[in-house]
Amino acid sequence: MNNSAQHLNQIAHSQPIALATLIGRELRGGRNDKPLVRYGHAGLAKRGEDYFLIKPDCYRIPGNASTSFSVFAVFDGHNGISAAVFTKDHLLDHVISAIPPGIGRDEWLHALPQAMVAGFVKTDIEFQRKGEASGTTATLVVIDGLTVTVASVGDSRCILDSKGADISLLTVDHRLEENEEERERVTASGGEVGRLNLCGGHEVGPLRCWPGGLCLSRSIGDMDVGEFIVPIPHVKQVKLPKSGGRLIIASDGIWDALSSEMAAKCCRGLTAELAAKLVVKEALRTSGLKDDTTCLVVDIISSDLSTSQTSPRKHQNKFRSILLGIPQHSINKLANKSSSFGTIEELFEEGSAVLEERLGHFTS
Repeated sequence: MNNSAQHLNQIAHSQPIALATLIGRELRGGRNDKPLVRYGHAGLAKRGEDYFLIKPDCYRIPGNASTSFSVFAVFDGHNGISAAVFTKDHLLDHVISAIPPGIGRDEWLHALPQAMVAGFVKTDIEFQRKGEASGTTATLVVIDGLTVTVASVGDSRCILDSKGADISLLTVDHRLEENEEERERVTASGGEVGRLNLCGGHEVGPLRCWPGGLCLSRSIGDMDVGEFIVPIPHVKQVKLPKSGGRLIIASDGIWDALSSEMAAKCCRGLTAELAAKLVVKEALRTSGLKDDTTCLVVDIISSDLSTSQTSPRKHQNKFRSILLGIPQHSINKLANKSSSFGTIEELFEEGSAVLEERLGHFTS
């Protein structure tokens, strides 16, 4: 009888064992089947107000690899860098502190969406106490195994490209120009939505919220634009198929130049590091450097598939050929050797801007 069978036999015929003891045994002797997380970053500065966060090795239980999770985020500041820097430094801590301590992985993931709301709101309150007029978008991504949770305010975006599925948008753009629901919310709350009015009544530019003139309906900071601009994030949580997937997290400098489909398709087959560089290059080629441009690419690779990935040298040769302008007649498909298909499972999504609805969601 092997060790595993002996262990199961002992459990079946012995007195009840404390749950904590069983969990401890599993954590010490169990196999870590978490997918691999590979990432890359690229960016170009116009105003220098974009910031990002990469923390690939976080732990629910310090030092315990089986409780690991990864965090990636993009912050696109405006009216200065203060809000973006403050949010980068404090948002994750506020989110984690809002999760009850001592709970298991499933409960932790269940509590995470609500904790994200609490963390965004607390970060906004603390920054506004500084009395500065700066503001920022924030797109925060937490990856635990195959579960991806995304919270976002503003118009930075996170997309998912997964084998056998359509490209998925994991965020909602909070631009007044394009989001009718947000326009209705702002006006219903007493705000005014309109374009910049020049002398003679000529209107120019995107739709904005007045007072303040911000073209976003949600952000962190922006204390000078009134109560209509809120820090309450749209939150979405999904579970990837075993084949994994690729996330592209980027500021609007990318999305003003490239559609979600263009960004995903242009970098398929490349490593995450080279993919991020190519997405930025494509955005620059399409529209020039009109804004700060930041791109994070994160590959979530099943541990069963990691040994069958295309060699980095092939990817590097392909990237060099693109940079040198050599014609490319085909685009390699991401993880094309994968034999593991599946659908993306949506676990949670909520975008209400009413704080009482969001913080009370899990208490009922």
